[in-house]
Amino acid sequence: MPTRRRLKGRRIAVLAADGFEKVELVVPVRALEAAGARVDVVSLRRGRIRGVNLHMPASRVRVDATVDDADPGDYDGLLLPGGFINPDLLRQSAPARAFVSAFAARGKPIATLCHGPWVLASAGLVDGRTLTSWPGIRDDLVNAGATWLDQELVRDGNLTTSRGPQDMAAFVPGMLDTFAGTSPEPVTAAPTRASDGQRDAPVGWAIAALRWSPKPSAAALVGIGLTAAVQRALRAPAPRSRRTRRGGLGLLR
Repeated sequence: MPTRRRLKGRRIAVLAADGFEKVELVVPVRALEAAGARVDVVSLRRGRIRGVNLHMPASRVRVDATVDDADPGDYDGLLLPGGFINPDLLRQSAPARAFVSAFAARGKPIATLCHGPWVLASAGLVDGRTLTSWPGIRDDLVNAGATWLDQELVRDGNLTTSRGPQDMAAFVPGMLDTFAGTSPEPVTAAPTRASDGQRDAPVGWAIAALRWSPKPSAAALVGIGLTAAVQRALRAPAPRSRRTRRGGLGLLR
């Protein structure tokens, strides 16, 4: 952890949704706060969002502002944690894509890791850029025009990326450097360099962790089923009232 408060006076937005990888949010946020930065969690909804440890539910974090209310102009940098659920939700949100694009348009630093670059790709921000990510989304980024490198940390101008939790020791100081404005401007590799190839097998430690993770409890399965049923009920149109006069509102909201 940093010992100098070199980010004092800086304000950093953390854009995350339900399903964020817990370690990829909690560890960087603690480092940012220890360095003196003010950190706001920005999300798609109010309240508290649920983290995950791989595919298992983890603790929640409080949301400080929604993407509809937060102003990118109020922040000095953007952190995009990963997890495969979180960025998949964010990339489907037009306000979230616009929020990220606003940082890029102003040249403000963006740090992301794991599946986080999915959001950058959906916002149209990776064409011609050099970056890294979780190996599984390498093809998505290359197809979006990026040069992908299989390295623990890649810097390209205002963009700092890492592959995932295994690279946290490199990502945290790289993130602090970019938010402090001390990261080198040149890209890690020449723009003409070809992308590194796709791996021949999935990341071993992730497979092992999934293999030995505990089975979900019956209570958890029932809870998931009830949540899905409630969501379906909320989306279903209410029955038309027979007593509603012609020209009135016939659907209950």
